[in-house]
Amino acid sequence: MLQQNPIVVQVVQQPVESTSLADVLIGAIGLTGALVLVAVLLGGAFGGLLIAVKLLRRRMNLDAASDSDIIHIV
Repeated sequence: MLQQNPIVVQVVQQPVESTSLADVLIGAIGLTGALVLVAVLLGGAFGGLLIAVKLLRRRMNLDAASDSDIIHIV
């Protein structure tokens, strides 16, 4: 004979770990370090690109020497 009694299941949630001040500071320092690293890498890449373009233009004689490139000794 089958029982018709309902089965009651109570789901217990795991306790949530609290975030401490040290966790927040470590996360902020890590994020800041990552942003600084990306900025340095992008700055180096763009700077190298600008130098390469200037050297290429000078090599192909597309850019005449401007007054800022010439040193005048008085």
